[in-house]
Amino acid sequence: MTSASAAADMAFATARFRRSCRAAVRTTSRLLLHASALQIGILSALPQLVGTFAQLLSVKILHRFRQRKSLILAGAIGQTILWVPLLALPLLFPDQGPWLLITCTMLYVAMGQFAIPAWNSLITDVVDSNLRGIYFGHRARVMAVTSFVVLCVAGLVLHYSELWREPWVGFAIIFTIAALARAVSTMYLARIDESAAPPRCETEFRLLEFLRTQRGSNFQRFLIFSGLMHFCVLIAGPYFLIYVLRDLQFTYAMYAAWMAAGVLGQFLTLKPWGRLGDRFGNKKVLVMNGLLVPFLPMLYIFSANFYFLMGLSFLGGVIWAGLSIGLQNYLFDSVRAEDRAKSIAVWNTVNAIGWCLGALLGGWFATVAPSDIAFAGVKLHLISNLPVVFFISGVLRLCVSVGLLRSLRESRNVEPISFSDLCWELPLVKPLSGAFMEGTRQVALARTAAPQLLTALSARGRAHVLKQQGRWIRR
Repeated sequence: MTSASAAADMAFATARFRRSCRAAVRTTSRLLLHASALQIGILSALPQLVGTFAQLLSVKILHRFRQRKSLILAGAIGQTILWVPLLALPLLFPDQGPWLLITCTMLYVAMGQFAIPAWNSLITDVVDSNLRGIYFGHRARVMAVTSFVVLCVAGLVLHYSELWREPWVGFAIIFTIAALARAVSTMYLARIDESAAPPRCETEFRLLEFLRTQRGSNFQRFLIFSGLMHFCVLIAGPYFLIYVLRDLQFTYAMYAAWMAAGVLGQFLTLKPWGRLGDRFGNKKVLVMNGLLVPFLPMLYIFSANFYFLMGLSFLGGVIWAGLSIGLQNYLFDSVRAEDRAKSIAVWNTVNAIGWCLGALLGGWFATVAPSDIAFAGVKLHLISNLPVVFFISGVLRLCVSVGLLRSLRESRNVEPISFSDLCWELPLVKPLSGAFMEGTRQVALARTAAPQLLTALSARGRAHVLKQQGRWIRR
């Protein structure tokens, strides 16, 4: 691995630490600030939409300003500075707290999105295309480990901060640590040697012209699938944490454990998913996980048991690890290297539009969906109406996957494999099945050897008895 990618790894690890801190407290801070369901939907939707415009602007600048690292550092420094108003303004002006939080989050996300095209263009030039899945799988495992540790620590801090007179102190501690992590990340980003991957000459980016050239292409079909999937996912996405904290009354420790279960699932499977995509193609990874991800939100309607939800979160981590790495690497495979920065910007724009519309529609569903369901003589009395919203999201995800995944095609020459063989190669399935088969083989060997062993033991026992009887007779 090159020094450039090593520096990128360190920068990414510390950035992930900061991102995990933000994720751990963002939803709980919304609750602390008494945000409404509409404000929660806006907070989930609007920053992503604003961030897409920052990405498109970044691509325009990247065409004229060839220093990719400078654009990356500009976004990272901006995010570091924005942690101060992100914490201070809602506390100084609590009456306008939710709206100030939304505004600061929009600026924060915009700075991060501004750096993404340059970052992806640089890192995909540094990493060998045949090792891309393994590299990003390893990189994502670093994310998962960091997230797991941060979620546990942040959960404990927030749990004990409830006992203090000023609960916001817990949030202040986490926000401060996150700001420091972003600063350290920026330091490592500054160490990346950009000369190891000189920028390619790209044509000037014109959005409408670019979309016209992609009409009917595999990339266009991928955009439609990804955008609609983000739309369906975000109908439910912003409200899972509200459901477990507000409706199920999880403590912060339980909330951290629930989140950590998902991170653990990601950690155990991210690298195997990447290796699977490198070997058999990223379309197969997309199809497998695209058909499984619809059932995750549907299962929330059947039980609110903590351990059931922990298991569901772990399973979600496994499936989302495959879907996210499959989407990312499929995109990298589907476009030319010189079009990669603009393609990533368009992809994120489409995702953000789906994200925004889905979150807003989910907010409307959260206000009108019933909490009691009667169907075919079966009645369900739910704790809240949010599991109904989750179920709707799952049904729509299934429609998108069944309708669109078959239209995608593999862009690389990969090793062919049947569906049944692919199932045996899946993360966790292969090691568990291998352990099971080895255990079965050992049991079979033991059963085969058992009669001979018993015969030998029986013969030895009879000889011992006769010997003892002979001694008794002689006596």
